[in-house]
Amino acid sequence: MREASPERGAVKTVVVGLLALLLLVAGIGAFGFWYFLKRDVPVRYADPSERFKYQSIGSEVAAMPFLIWKALPAVCPDMLPASGYAGFGFTYEPGHDRPVGVTLRTVGIPRAGINCATCHTGTIRQTAASPRVVMLGTPSHQLDLQRYARFLVGCTTGPSYTVDRVMAAIEAAAPLPRLDAAVYRYVIVPGTRREMVKMRERLGWMDQRPDFGPGRFDAFNPVKADFKFDMAHDTTIGTVDYPSVWNQQAREHLALHWDGSNRSAAERNIAASISAGATPDTVDHDEIDWTTEFLRTLPPPRYPFPIDQALAAKGAPVFELYCARCHDAAGSQVGKTTPVESVGTDRLRFDVFTQAFADRLNTIGTGYTWKFKGYQKTSGYANVLLDGIWARAPYLHNGSVRNMRELFEPAEKRTPVFYRGYDVYDPENMGFVSLGPEAERAGFRYDTTLRGNGNGGHLYGVNLSADEKQALLEFLKGR
Repeated sequence: MREASPERGAVKTVVVGLLALLLLVAGIGAFGFWYFLKRDVPVRYADPSERFKYQSIGSEVAAMPFLIWKALPAVCPDMLPASGYAGFGFTYEPGHDRPVGVTLRTVGIPRAGINCATCHTGTIRQTAASPRVVMLGTPSHQLDLQRYARFLVGCTTGPSYTVDRVMAAIEAAAPLPRLDAAVYRYVIVPGTRREMVKMRERLGWMDQRPDFGPGRFDAFNPVKADFKFDMAHDTTIGTVDYPSVWNQQAREHLALHWDGSNRSAAERNIAASISAGATPDTVDHDEIDWTTEFLRTLPPPRYPFPIDQALAAKGAPVFELYCARCHDAAGSQVGKTTPVESVGTDRLRFDVFTQAFADRLNTIGTGYTWKFKGYQKTSGYANVLLDGIWARAPYLHNGSVRNMRELFEPAEKRTPVFYRGYDVYDPENMGFVSLGPEAERAGFRYDTTLRGNGNGGHLYGVNLSADEKQALLEFLKGR
């Protein structure tokens, strides 16, 4: 028998070691595969308000693993506001480890997604010393979702995001079982980085446009990027204010979206869930249906300050004469669109939506019973109902007019630079405080000279007398 040489023994040891390592990696990979594909379990809430604020709509399939999401403030503290995620405008409530609008669903692993409340739940304070009041269905005027997205992408693709650092931050909160720790270390943490590198590329178009600022987002350019439109040469801007979503029963069959490009609430709601991260396969239709029904009768928030009822009564006929045609439920033009040339407001959001894009949107859901078919190019901007209009400042589709008083003035008298995102209210002018040191400290500098931010147009009522304007302002507080 030939004696094994030391060299052959060493080679055998290396081969065995490599095979063992491959089996270990394969085992971890197989476990990770099972881990990702095991049960799909959302967190459930019985209370309707809690359900709207925190429950999943199916956006988590490709969302950030929850444990990594919780760890990122410790991984990249230099990239985060001092107050953590709250510094982006998220609202935390007692008893919750996530802010309003951030969901938790187990899709293989627990994942943090977003839902309707992310963009449609605002806060208000009567004074700087007052507690914040959460208002359901209100535009999330305080939330800077773009800055939040840039943090998630920047942290997970940057030098601070290492396996050791992420795992240390995760296990500092709560040690993981050994097998779970292995899957996170070898599969989930590095896999998240790879996915976020792709996300960074998908969001590259944002860098060629003015920053959104709090309370605004461009919902259609991300979809165009996913549709492989040529974003390198596409300079369109679709940035708009988040709309209110209460009292949807009064909006049935009216033009939806700022440009009135769809009249189907069902399609609008599914499109919103897909924009939030869901796919046609993962949209939680039961939850979307529940949310649709919840919003049908959700009332707008009541104006929280005294109203001069005598003065408001004088404003009622002014509203009837100058505003009701387009903005009252009985108005002949409510829910229709006014040509962009007539309304005169910044047209870039109108231009972003082409018929070619509408045709592509109408391919979403192919093979499903709910396939889109209602998107179409329109002639301008939609005439919206004004219920709860006091809570929807700043005004116009792009949020370029800081309060209602200035909306009654010609463009040259509207403030060209102000600060968005401060939630102390200004009852005298019917809007959020947007000038002064506190607004500047807490807010985002909004410049109306930048592309897509124009504050011109909608000159209806600018020729009213000062007394008529004051009466109309008082009347609108109670709408």
